[in-house]
This record gives sequence, C-alpha cells and structure tokens, in this order.
Amino acid sequence: MELELVPHVGVGRFRLGMPVEEARAVVEEWGVFRTVAGDEEPGQIVLTHDDSQMDIVLGFSKGALSGVELIRFRKEDADVRVLLDGLDVFRTPSEDLFEQLAERGHTIEENDLGFDALPELKVILANQSSHEYPVDEDGDPLYYDYVLVADRI
Repeated sequence: MELELVPHVGVGRFRLGMPVEEARAVVEEWGVFRTVAGDEEPGQIVLTHDDSQMDIVLGFSKGALSGVELIRFRKEDADVRVLLDGLDVFRTPSEDLFEQLAERGHTIEENDLGFDALPELKVILANQSSHEYPVDEDGDPLYYDYVLVADRI
C-alpha cells in the first residue's frame, strides 16, 4: 500500500474539504481499513489497517475533512509506504528526512516537544514514540511515527 501526502490537498484518496459522507464512501470502496464507528457528524473517523497495524485518523470541522493523521505502522515488514515529496516519511530516518526536505527548499520549524512543522505545506511530523518503534543506540526514535496533513496548522 502506498499513500501520497499531498500538501493543501490531502492524503491518498482523502481530500481536504470533502464531506463526511464522501470520506465514508472512500473508506468503504477502498476496503483495506477497519473503521471505528462514528457519529452521523463525527469530529473524527479512526481507520486501522490490520495487516500493518497502521492507523489513520480523519478529522472533520463543520462536516468537512480538515486534517488527516497517520500513525506509523507497528509491523516493520509491512508493505506500506507513506510519501511526501517522493520521500518515505516512515522509513527514512527522521534526521535524514529532515535534511532532505530542507535541501528541497522546505522550511522546517523544530520545537522541543518532538514536533517538526512544515508551515508552508501545512504538514506536521513527530516522534511520539507511543509504541515500540525502532530506536538508535541512545534510545531515540529512528523515524517519524506521526504525520498530519491539514488545511491549517
């Protein structure tokens, strides 16, 4: 499975601004994710890809998709690629990804909370380390394990 992060547009088949009903139709048509039941007008819909143990959270504001969060797969051998500007967000070491995005002209704002923002793209990358992900010799996460594509950050 390959998911392309398209800043200002969306992620994969999910387009920012799409109504809840359309997002639900995409989920059903795609058929690779299990959904957590939501309200008629949900604030969010949580999707889980059982084969990779990756989660996607669709966030809604006033009935329209306003953000897509991806939480890194927990099965390291998963056949999943999440791409931003052709770079694999969850398989490229975060320090390398940070440098490669900067080399491509993207402004990256770091903070001490582990969140790195690409404000002109309205994308946030993070090392939440809430699951057992690969770490370096110092115990620091090797990869980003969270990404948000939103209509505003």
